[in-house]
Amino acid sequence: MSAIYLYDDARAREFQPFALTRPMADMVAGTALQRERWQTALQMPVAGVITSPHLAEFDEVGASPIVRGGIPAGSVIANARFVPKLSVVQLQSVDNSADLWLSGGRVVAARTAREMGAEHFADGRRVIDDLGRSGVETAMLDGWWLEDVWDFVRLLPEQLTDDLLLYAKPAFGGVVAGSVVAPPPEHSVVIGDFPVLIASHRRAAGHMVVEGATIEPHVVFDASLGAIHVGAGTTVQAFTRLVGPCYIGRHSTVLGERVATCSVGDHCKVRGEISNSVMVGHANKAHDGFVGHSYLGRWVNLGAGTITSNLKNTYGPVMLWTPRGMQDTGMQFLGTMFGDHAKTGIGTTLTTGTVLGAGANVYGAQAPPKAVPPFAWGSAPPYEVYRLDKFLEVAERVMARRHVTLSDRMRLQLTASHGARWVVEQSE
Repeated sequence: MSAIYLYDDARAREFQPFALTRPMADMVAGTALQRERWQTALQMPVAGVITSPHLAEFDEVGASPIVRGGIPAGSVIANARFVPKLSVVQLQSVDNSADLWLSGGRVVAARTAREMGAEHFADGRRVIDDLGRSGVETAMLDGWWLEDVWDFVRLLPEQLTDDLLLYAKPAFGGVVAGSVVAPPPEHSVVIGDFPVLIASHRRAAGHMVVEGATIEPHVVFDASLGAIHVGAGTTVQAFTRLVGPCYIGRHSTVLGERVATCSVGDHCKVRGEISNSVMVGHANKAHDGFVGHSYLGRWVNLGAGTITSNLKNTYGPVMLWTPRGMQDTGMQFLGTMFGDHAKTGIGTTLTTGTVLGAGANVYGAQAPPKAVPPFAWGSAPPYEVYRLDKFLEVAERVMARRHVTLSDRMRLQLTASHGARWVVEQSE
């Protein structure tokens, strides 16, 4: 059986602060991880990930292994920066026999004509256009290219809207896992005509009960502009307003206030106003404080009163730090990119277009600069480097609270990421 190998090209490996600690396959676009999207689009398993050497031991639940040896002939190498559009997928009639997949005239995936070693892709500069066989059969894929890291935020409303169209199809209960959905309970308020899809409690084989979502009284679902989905095991507490398009994953808790145009992953806590933002999963925003047009990696924790600015006083385009220097994003609204394991102290204020590096722990009255190095520690620059042993000790403690074990492989990967931490210029 053919399988997919997701490839982080050189451009993808510059998507900081996230590329330091996770491959693109395990980044969320819209409502789903990239590996889940590709599996759904081509109806093939993702057998491996081709990425940076410091991620060789990347280890998360459900993650595909990092490729070390040979890639069999007939495998599909897919560019992990391409986000397949899911609403157009016909699950019973997907053509996965092609040799080349195109979108907008660009190659997004190719089937290998021969066995290839992972070393061919070591530096990320190899293009996949020339991997296919001669006389290839081509197929088209609709979707979006991620040219820069801020595209995860820029494209979020479109991707949410598209994903939720698929969720609403009777034959499909979600990209992440099958579920049975039902309308919201009568004690909630629904505004607008788009679908509101709530995972429902149901009986499966025998007497087993499949967990649904819990919606407390006085919850408002504003479906005027888009659909809303709430996953199994999630609780939405009273006095919450969910504004579509909006996706809340599984086993999360929404603790009140307004959540609008967001993708909230599994095992998250959300309180206070948050808009146009992505939470990969296992992240906490459990207190008041506005977060807008931001992306939160896994194991992020925001202290009470953490606030992101997402609009400049000039209303002009936002600049963002990248490994290629400060870049004009062309976006009027852009908040903070929170790397995995990043932490903020009470009352932290973050300026428009901030990059908070993976593992950084910042606090104090002074606003951090627009680019905070990974594994930084302190209240103001120049920051100390978060000691590796202390960081791993805290990470293990934090993960254990969510019943997740910091495996030996995770330790090795985080150690390699700590050693490969990128250097930033403190510039406006």
